[in-house]
Amino acid sequence: MTVRPRTLPFTLLIDPVPADSPQTAFGGTFHEVDPGAPALRVGELSAQRGDGVFETLGVIGGRPQAVGPHLARLGTSAAICELPEPNTTQWQAAIAHVVDRVPDEGEIVLKLVYSRGVESGPAPTAWLHATAAPDFGPVREGGIRAVTLDRGYPHGVADQAPWLLMGAKTLSYAVNMAALREARRRGADDAIFLTHDDFVLEGPTSTVMLRTGGVYVSPVPSRAILHGTTQQSAFEHLRAAGEHTEYRDVRVDELRAADAVWLLSSLRMAVSVTELDGRPLPVDLERTRALNAALLARTT
Repeated sequence: MTVRPRTLPFTLLIDPVPADSPQTAFGGTFHEVDPGAPALRVGELSAQRGDGVFETLGVIGGRPQAVGPHLARLGTSAAICELPEPNTTQWQAAIAHVVDRVPDEGEIVLKLVYSRGVESGPAPTAWLHATAAPDFGPVREGGIRAVTLDRGYPHGVADQAPWLLMGAKTLSYAVNMAALREARRRGADDAIFLTHDDFVLEGPTSTVMLRTGGVYVSPVPSRAILHGTTQQSAFEHLRAAGEHTEYRDVRVDELRAADAVWLLSSLRMAVSVTELDGRPLPVDLERTRALNAALLARTT
């Protein structure tokens, strides 16, 4: 019997099946492609307009993490963008197919993409792409410097203007990437978005968590703030450890006065913010290590 090598990068194209399909076997609905070869059509709207949604999850030691929450958020993003509802069972099968064919050691980035497809085309386009993760050990241990950046709109605008798609994880990430470049121009590693009236939102690729008065707080998930999958896992770990957690609105003054601040994401996990807008912040390295140990050990 020939043992198939597990390789990276790895790409799988999906022919999306309607969410209400009675189909139960999905092996014939996706196929592997050469990750270095052309695979999308010129009219693909994900490339032309960023018209689609995505999720990025970690695969740690052969274990895909938080698959359920990621697929739930993919469905929420699709609904906000008025895309057909994804077939969760098909996506689960596709994820399992990829995980079975990539290395089962180390950390891997698995990106799920769901696009509107080709303009005037009959169906969405979807694919999964797996790559080796960067080494996040240094930032998990040493933390990062962050700056606050005005997102350019007031608190509550997402409810007043739902067409801004602010609660969806869309492929239109140019603003997020520009924010990271601006942070680096200011001598920092990352950014935290604020509303025009100084409410804390999120990072370009992360969720904000702070500790104040012994309570771990994260801004309320809303149409303006994605419900972070790693943040949800962090809260579960903290509650199991007897800590108090809370979702509520947070102003920037409270963030700057916090006992500790973290940015949480599916790949870096929990990283301490050691400096905010050029001012040092307290760091709880013991708590950060405990959070990362719990997050990296997740099996679901």
